[in-house]
Amino acid sequence: MNAKPFVKWAGGKGQLLNELEKRLSSYILKEKTISRYVEPFVGGGAMFFYLQGRYEIQEAFLSDNNADLILTYEVIKKDAQRLIDELLEMESSHLQKSEDIRKENYYRIRESYNSQKIDHQIASQEWIKRAAYFIFLNKTCFNGLYRLNSKGLFNVPFGRYKNPTICDEDNLKAVQNALKKTILFHGDFTESKKYIDDESFVYLDPPYRPLNKTSHFTSYSKERFNDDSQKKLADFFKEMDRRGAKLMLSNSDPKNQDEEDKFFDDLYKDFKLERILAKRNINRDASRRGKINELIVRNYP
Repeated sequence: MNAKPFVKWAGGKGQLLNELEKRLSSYILKEKTISRYVEPFVGGGAMFFYLQGRYEIQEAFLSDNNADLILTYEVIKKDAQRLIDELLEMESSHLQKSEDIRKENYYRIRESYNSQKIDHQIASQEWIKRAAYFIFLNKTCFNGLYRLNSKGLFNVPFGRYKNPTICDEDNLKAVQNALKKTILFHGDFTESKKYIDDESFVYLDPPYRPLNKTSHFTSYSKERFNDDSQKKLADFFKEMDRRGAKLMLSNSDPKNQDEEDKFFDDLYKDFKLERILAKRNINRDASRRGKINELIVRNYP
């Protein structure tokens, strides 16, 4: 089976994958081969797993600024079975409880996760437990959000699910297989510079610029991704363009809220910018759902 994201992730690309694929370079579409794939905001990995199941990716460099997310990728890559065993035990224990007791269990595990001291640099037995907590909370929290407060503590409330799949054993094994030829690392997007050359295809899917004051899904890590971060990313895009890499970037379209907002049009005026219709339930008004444009920026035809 082809791997798919093992966590829910705000801004996941599931509904845009076909549109993104259509915009791959002509060489990749023809040869069905990607020499070097670099994704500095891997998140749930929807784009990587989609491409990995359809193209030969000779080597891949996946990173994210969320340290626990990358730790979980590493655990799946190197020790998926032990993680599966841990998750199956947590799932069995959780699902046999009443809803009120499930809620108590959720907050107990959230507290354990927040109080756990972990060294993200040196692999240890604690990594298995950390990854299990991370996936458990993602599958049982409200809306599958990953949100940290200013102290770096996970603070998403309990989600009411009748029968959540906490351990998708087959998919975790497929993910492990998909990660065989990957280098995983934690860090800011600029850390990926050392891996990008003129043979690289780079996909950039940063935390989206909020469409309005109530849609701030930018706190995936302790550091916030604001407009200054978006400008820094645009500079990075230009630098990697000069290096000869093929680049594709996706982001929210501020024109959905304000027709006069040319933030991204100005940032990427030297590149090919397209607006693509995406289905997103981001508006309380049902009549306006599913009518949201997203941006795709490329540095090639």
